[in-house]
Amino acid sequence: MTHMVKTQVYLPEEDLKALQDVARRSGRSVADLVRDAIRRVWLRAAPPGPVALWDGEPTRTSLEHDAIYDER
Repeated sequence: MTHMVKTQVYLPEEDLKALQDVARRSGRSVADLVRDAIRRVWLRAAPPGPVALWDGEPTRTSLEHDAIYDER
């Protein structure tokens, strides 16, 4: 088992009640849901490199990025 350190988090009462409902429905503990959320949102790994948005050769340079709005 992984070593854990106890900490406290202050939540608005309505958020805690909603989180407890989710925990009850999912069969998980509130602490497990909080740890999972922290890992997914704040501790996620950075992408390994550039992400391609399209395939093929670019038709314009970055200096011409507004050229699609030029009148012809």
